[in-house]
Amino acid sequence: MNLNLDRDLCFFDIEATGLNVVSDRIVQIAIIKYLKDGREPQELSLMINPGIPISLEAMLVHGIQPKDVANKPTFQQLSKKIWDFIGNADLAGYNSNRFDIPMLMEEFARVGMEFDISKRRLIDVQRIFYKMEPRTLKAALKFYCEKEHEDAHDAMADVRATIDVFKGQLDKYENIDYLDEDGIRIETPIKNDVQVLHEFTNDNRFVDATQKLRSDVNGEIVFNFGKYINKPVGETLYEDRQYYNWILNKEFTSQVKQMVKKLVRDYEKGLKAKEKETGNQE
Repeated sequence: MNLNLDRDLCFFDIEATGLNVVSDRIVQIAIIKYLKDGREPQELSLMINPGIPISLEAMLVHGIQPKDVANKPTFQQLSKKIWDFIGNADLAGYNSNRFDIPMLMEEFARVGMEFDISKRRLIDVQRIFYKMEPRTLKAALKFYCEKEHEDAHDAMADVRATIDVFKGQLDKYENIDYLDEDGIRIETPIKNDVQVLHEFTNDNRFVDATQKLRSDVNGEIVFNFGKYINKPVGETLYEDRQYYNWILNKEFTSQVKQMVKKLVRDYEKGLKAKEKETGNQE
């Protein structure tokens, strides 16, 4: 697959103890890294001791049992290896914006590493699929590639299937427009361009995976929950430090916590700049 890359691109998949991105843990991660210089892709596949029980529901999905990870390294022991492998790459996966990316961010946050995605472009292959052909990964592989997904829910097999589907999408939707539910046409959104795919597969109304924060019609980030719903985050939390500290100490994702910290800092900087400007005018 000859991708037009100006930065490395990591396709990855996570299997976990459950579906809660805050309280569950990773038991397997697999990554295939496409390099911007065109060299052969690099692969990393790791089994991880989560340190907590694996739910029965999760075991029934991915088949990884406690005995399979009992003697494996913890995420903390593997964190630098994973961090260094990803580097500053853009990220891609299947349902990765809602699950894999926030789950990985939480794991890094627990070991004191802030995995910043604000400067990374994100491609969620599921979003392309659901927008253009709403089905499952197994059906996607059959639909686009006429293949059967034999090893579903093995992380590396899922990564390979996701890449195959992505290749099929690039071919199938070349020069095809997208008509959304409001009748708005987007011209040829599926193309060999990471920035275009990032914009198409990310819902700009919501700015975090758990949809706690969103952009309003003016582009300002506001709350999407609680007593301050629809209120601007930076200004509100600057004035209500108790609520700010409550968010930082409760079970919100590290992504949300990173964002509210930045929004409060930016609001504070804006206030100081206005005060300085007013002082100079006087």
